[in-house]
Amino acid sequence: MTRDILEEFEEQRGQPTYSIVVGRVGELVEDRASGFCGDIVAITSEAVTVRDRRGRERQFRYKPGGFLIDGRPVTIVRDQSPVPSPRITNSGAVAGPTQRARIAKASRIWVEGRHDAELVQHVWGDELAELAIVVEPMHGIDELVAMVDQFQPSADRRLGILVDHLVDGSKEDRITRGVAGPHVLVTGHPFVDVWAGIRPEVMGLREWPQVPRSVEWKQGMCDALGVSLKDFWPRLRNRVRTFADLRPELVGAVERLIDFVAPAADAE
Repeated sequence: MTRDILEEFEEQRGQPTYSIVVGRVGELVEDRASGFCGDIVAITSEAVTVRDRRGRERQFRYKPGGFLIDGRPVTIVRDQSPVPSPRITNSGAVAGPTQRARIAKASRIWVEGRHDAELVQHVWGDELAELAIVVEPMHGIDELVAMVDQFQPSADRRLGILVDHLVDGSKEDRITRGVAGPHVLVTGHPFVDVWAGIRPEVMGLREWPQVPRSVEWKQGMCDALGVSLKDFWPRLRNRVRTFADLRPELVGAVERLIDFVAPAADAE
């Protein structure tokens, strides 16, 4: 029996549509079907390889709406664009022509949470992609000593760690002293949260609201601004165009980590 063309059109119109995103090494994604979450470490014509924070890797084939990025279902595709001319990256460096995706190197940069990872990738993503260095969220540093021991840093497996609120006498200061070594570099910024490392001027403010210590900082700031905690972060992150939109303490901390892990990446 021949199907009516209008019936086929109605079926297609009822199917969901998804944003198309070009896959990039270092992008934090979640497979919708399995819930497996991690960073993209390799991209081929057949599949996307994702590694979670425990070092487990899984390959996923391309499919419509197959991944979540920032909580949104998207269709990841492989970059098929021609090689562009040199350009200026978000961090102000001169980027060379786009290269084919590289397998991630052994060295890593760890940051405290997902938002930290997204911001670093947003600003320094081009340099990190060229070095094939992955940025991974730690989701807290209470178990940092054990995590570093498990990572087993070495001359060709360096580890850079970015810590929020790294000031003398803080809990973060005490914990990070236990992981110091020739192949581990810990840097940090004085802000209670990476959000505060973004200049408030990007949102049209002179300064971020004062939040009582008894209130969780992100929630308290959003309450003071009258905005939704869930929706505010993507807006704030996307207002950042270059490293000039960040506080110098945060920029310097990230730049030192990249310089530290870069020699090991180049040597591999």
